[in-house]
Amino acid sequence: MNFKIPKNVLTRPHYLEKVKPFMNQNIIKVFTGQRRVGKSYLIYQIIQLLQKSHREDKIIYINKEDLAFSFIKTAKDLHDYVLQHKSRSGTTYVFIDEIQDISDFGSALRSLLLDEDVDLYCTGSNANLLSTDISGHLSGRYIEISVYSLSYPEFLNFHQLQKGKKSLDQYMKFGGLPYLVHLELTDSVVFEYLKNIYNTIVFRDVVHRYGVRNVHFLEQLVLFLAAHTGSIFSAKKISDFLKSQRVNIAPNQVQTYVQHLTNAFLIHPASRYDMVGKRMFEIGEKYYFENLGIRNGIWGYRLEDAGKIMENIVYNHLLFQGFDVKVGQLKNKEIDFIAEKEGEKAYIQVALNIHDPKTMEREFGNLQAIDDNYPKTVITMDSYSGNTVEGIQTIDLISFLDHEEVAAH
Repeated sequence: MNFKIPKNVLTRPHYLEKVKPFMNQNIIKVFTGQRRVGKSYLIYQIIQLLQKSHREDKIIYINKEDLAFSFIKTAKDLHDYVLQHKSRSGTTYVFIDEIQDISDFGSALRSLLLDEDVDLYCTGSNANLLSTDISGHLSGRYIEISVYSLSYPEFLNFHQLQKGKKSLDQYMKFGGLPYLVHLELTDSVVFEYLKNIYNTIVFRDVVHRYGVRNVHFLEQLVLFLAAHTGSIFSAKKISDFLKSQRVNIAPNQVQTYVQHLTNAFLIHPASRYDMVGKRMFEIGEKYYFENLGIRNGIWGYRLEDAGKIMENIVYNHLLFQGFDVKVGQLKNKEIDFIAEKEGEKAYIQVALNIHDPKTMEREFGNLQAIDDNYPKTVITMDSYSGNTVEGIQTIDLISFLDHEEVAAH
């Protein structure tokens, strides 16, 4: 092995179970996600797993964030390095961190796949680059595993906290980047760290990668998305507003910048689905932050945003559980989330509380208007235990986040 595993690596079994069936197979394992969500730590977990099985096979680890590997710039550099260092007998496990920083890396991976004694793993922080380069060259020869910030149960485990309101407040405020386990959970310490991560994402993964010139507008756009988390997004409305402020930005340029932020995994889109016409709306997506700590660090953690933050947490948890998540539009009613997986689905409404009769009528009424029999749930901050409302379940946020699997049967 040509590197040392950091001490006290905390495991994420959720992801290990996903990758285990594909280990020792001639197929590339690709971990994608925002910077600092723990992709490298997943690599360390896999290596630890190999060590525990007492395998004598060789391990090659290439970290493109390490200056020691700055000489690997092209597909040929990568290919030559692996062949030079691979084992002459047995399996060679090759791990490549931030592979998008190597030009035309797909060609190197395709060539390395020809050697059945090479088991390939790589990570990337750009959705578009990976999807085009890998799928174009290696259709059917790779699996992509999306890596997200820590779930609430993982946050509790990492920080050795008890389930409850205090730890939920910390999770809602600081988010789930794994490195926070090494920091004091205070506003001044955590938000300073998170702002630095935000700057790395914006300037390295967006400004530098796409040659963005209007950096000021890009940062203002992120603040707009933070202020309107979970609201229907319209590039034209933003463009019109900016024109009123004497800033001339075309709607298509606004949409391009949003796509850059999505590619860098800073935000995730939730498309709207017309439940009557059975089709996707072409415009008017909603956007949620991959990591709420980053969102709160740049915008502020504000009481009036509690509903938006709660909705973002529910959305993130559904992604973590492997659901495809859409926003439902049922005539003049909105369904917060339609979560689908393996041919099943669940309908979910999110409300801070349901004490007010109008809130109850809206949240439960929207779900009652759906004429199929898939499960329907209202998630609230209220601690509640009791009967359903005409079969619609009510669950508090902590219990929802603590479930190992969201019901969709």
